[in-house]
Amino acid sequence: MQIKPQILIESNICSADDDRFEFGKNWSRFLEVLNENRIQTAEATLKQMLKVSTLRGWSFVDIGSGSGLFSLAAWRLGARVHSFDYDKRSVACARELHRRYCDNADPNWKIEQGSILDEAYVGSLGKFDVVYSWGVLHHTGAMWKAIEQAIRLMSPTGRLFIAIYADQGRSSVRWKKIKRLYNRLPNVLKPLILWPAFLRLWGPTTIRDCLAGKPFQTWRSYGRNRGMSPWHDVVDWVGGYPFEVAKPEEVFEFCRDRGLTLITLTTVESCNEFVFAKSESSDRI
Repeated sequence: MQIKPQILIESNICSADDDRFEFGKNWSRFLEVLNENRIQTAEATLKQMLKVSTLRGWSFVDIGSGSGLFSLAAWRLGARVHSFDYDKRSVACARELHRRYCDNADPNWKIEQGSILDEAYVGSLGKFDVVYSWGVLHHTGAMWKAIEQAIRLMSPTGRLFIAIYADQGRSSVRWKKIKRLYNRLPNVLKPLILWPAFLRLWGPTTIRDCLAGKPFQTWRSYGRNRGMSPWHDVVDWVGGYPFEVAKPEEVFEFCRDRGLTLITLTTVESCNEFVFAKSESSDRI
């Protein structure tokens, strides 16, 4: 039976901003540990997933740019980049990276505040060769509409590179409750959820590393995965709300019904990465 995800209407978007995780606070702390190795890892991830060696001459839109790391990576690979985020502090993070690495002089990287759910805003942006949104659309409160909006931004020969939380059944239901509670607690009480979650997420791996005679090896090598930081990713995971999930086949069928072809799929325990192309772009890369 074909799966037909429902596109939520605007009135269903995020029950209250009070429940929304402030991603920008977390990413501003991540900038303190950002270094050249992490940037190069982000560049390598883009090249691997998009199957390119350069983005020179390409346009790249970063939906929910967060720390700005992948916008920076795309810019360094030669793309004309447009970054936007709903969170003002995340916008500030991208602007800080622009200041550090572009000296605020390069017009090929534009940064602004905006929402992927704002149809008028999305319609004003034009079309892009790469539409990138890693781990963002499932935090909008209207995931299927957000994916639909992202598809609108693709050029006729464009690529859509998104990452969506995997549906893990009861585990996903439990995490949604934990995330909502975390965001409703005052800051002084949030460690009561954050630290037990941290131990749950990293405890078994740390024990296995120690038993193998390689203490903290996974923690130390974590930055090789997209250039991110393990601690900041834990905070992002625990706090990340709104929170929606989907099975890989749901995302595949949703995008296929809109004329897209799956180019790359990477499945992991909690998140799936997809690269789609429009049918007429199959020979570009």
